[in-house]
Amino acid sequence: MSTPMTSPQRRRAFTTLFMVEMWERFGYYGMQALILYYMIQRLGFPDTRANLVTSAAAALVYATPAIGGLIGDRWLGTQRCIRIGAVILTAGYVLLALPVQSESFLMIGLSVVIVGNGFFKANAGNLLSRIYQHDTAALDSASTLYYMAVNVGSTLSMLLTPWVNDAVNARYGSGLGWHAAFACCALGLLVGLANLMATRHTLHHVRSALDQHRVPIIRWGMLLAMSVALVAFSTLILSYTQLAALVVYALALIVLVTFAVLILREPKASRAGLLIAAILTLQTMLFFIFYQQMFTSLNLFALHNVDLNASLFGLSLWRWSPAQFQALDPIWIMLLSPLLAWGYTALERRHLGLPTPVKFLLGFLAITAGFAVFGSARTFAHDGLASSWVMIAGYGFFSLSELLISGLGIAMMSRYIPAHQRGFMIGIYFVATGLAQYAGGVIANLASVPADIDNAPLSLPIYSGFFMRMCLTGVGFCVLVAVTLPWLLALQRRHALAHSPS
Repeated sequence: MSTPMTSPQRRRAFTTLFMVEMWERFGYYGMQALILYYMIQRLGFPDTRANLVTSAAAALVYATPAIGGLIGDRWLGTQRCIRIGAVILTAGYVLLALPVQSESFLMIGLSVVIVGNGFFKANAGNLLSRIYQHDTAALDSASTLYYMAVNVGSTLSMLLTPWVNDAVNARYGSGLGWHAAFACCALGLLVGLANLMATRHTLHHVRSALDQHRVPIIRWGMLLAMSVALVAFSTLILSYTQLAALVVYALALIVLVTFAVLILREPKASRAGLLIAAILTLQTMLFFIFYQQMFTSLNLFALHNVDLNASLFGLSLWRWSPAQFQALDPIWIMLLSPLLAWGYTALERRHLGLPTPVKFLLGFLAITAGFAVFGSARTFAHDGLASSWVMIAGYGFFSLSELLISGLGIAMMSRYIPAHQRGFMIGIYFVATGLAQYAGGVIANLASVPADIDNAPLSLPIYSGFFMRMCLTGVGFCVLVAVTLPWLLALQRRHALAHSPS
């Protein structure tokens, strides 16, 4: 059982977690930046299928932490699962780095990454909660800075891997650049794993009970068999889109039933927290339908309808690779994270802290503004190509929204879910966001450009019209969230009263 930590101990533990999360995200987002383009430009996938495979992979990446969280809580321990996840992730990126141009090989490599992420993600979030469980006032600020770790790693890799891909392909040809870029992802995981092993003593005070005991050999064997089965199952899901849709429906039912059972089993006096968590999880799902556009429709928009030459007052500054626009999200988050963390702390000191439901409403307003920017792309276009400054501005609003909603998701679950269910329920939260990302991929196909349209002036109205429809949908979401806000605030007061010292 964890014991109260001093501030220096907490800082050292947080730094260790920050670093391993940064390198894990370096690997994942380096792969994510290229995978849609790899399927389309190297393997010849149609845009619509590439969208669905990308989104199915995202759904599984977010669904498997429910299993990983359960394994961490019941079988192996939180920290042991993090180390195992990092090893499996490294293996997945190594598979993608092998120069094999095969659809089935791609699906296997992605599936290994999915399983590794399952072990890593929920348990990393649970470890953050354990570090700050005796200082909950600092949890929102810590969660925002932790989210910054995600974006330090992803910024580096989203700028690096497209450049490596272009540079190696230009010099050596034969499509080797894709695999060299994936090799960079594997290298990042190795660096993160080495750092974790060197500094794991800083996490001694937040070990779970299972982390402190040896694991029986038979349990390791069962774990290996389960992991292989999950890789095989994930490969099937990615290969067959109809199966992916069925799995999404089944997982959606599991999320609903899980929340319903927990709420009904909880004593009536303390149900308010679970109700808040359920409603905010639903709102998070709505957000992630929007968020998934960054990896689907916005990626294709950047490929077909964005001027890759960045210029200011007629002066050419640099040239983008289409995949590098994705790095704008983490860059904006790194700029905004310290400001929000400072703002949260300053408001708390004055007893004016914004309730989580209010932050979610502000987040929906921000992402709606982002789609308004992208929807106005035609206004700033020349010969069917929108200025790259449209991408910079739109991503800024997206990133602010992400910090206000997704960036507080783990803190929200930690605040409202009982401690003995936290690891599993953080996993369920990730399942819900994964389902939303799959739905986002399906919706992104509404912006698919017909095969007979191959020039920018004709494809631009398709994308800008889609983004404007998403903006109008966002307005509807904002109204819905605003209408439910008074009820959520009342539930929050009831939850605080139920958990206040008697």
